[in-house]
Amino acid sequence: MARLSAPNVERARSTIALYPHARSALIPLLHLAQEQDGWVDEAAMQHIAELLEITPAEVLGTASFYDMIFTEPVGKHLVSVCTNIACLLNGGVELLEHAEKTLGVRAGGTTADGEFTLEEVECIALCGDAPCLAVNWRFRGKVTPSAFDTLVDDLRAGRLAEEIPPHGTLCRVRRDTTKTSESPA
Repeated sequence: MARLSAPNVERARSTIALYPHARSALIPLLHLAQEQDGWVDEAAMQHIAELLEITPAEVLGTASFYDMIFTEPVGKHLVSVCTNIACLLNGGVELLEHAEKTLGVRAGGTTADGEFTLEEVECIALCGDAPCLAVNWRFRGKVTPSAFDTLVDDLRAGRLAEEIPPHGTLCRVRRDTTKTSESPA
């Protein structure tokens, strides 16, 4: 059961306290659960519903609506290859095909070792550096097949751990929710 861990329950409560209505913290709590486990399962949704005093169906409705929230397991590294117009014209489809061959999975699949999930995405707003991709929402442009192979090798070897955290981590800088917004007198 992937309920929030004790430290994450405290983070959740601090986050909820920032909002005038508890349910307004729903998306931040979904991100928190995803950071903990890499995806948001039913137990986490139930726990979030309890914390926000809403129904699990409301949590699922929000979680299933947003592309950045995953309700199924994904790999440690989510590789999102753009195939929108700028990338398409600059080799995005070929890059995706190369990624599928290199990783041994089709877009939408996860490698057997759970290391990589590959997805085809629409524009990721790096058109000037097409073709581009993102790994756990860390963007890379002008990606050639050989650059992709190097990226995969570096990720597998942990050489990019400081730059690209495991899937689910949006930001490594924690907001201090204990400070008040009151200005000094």
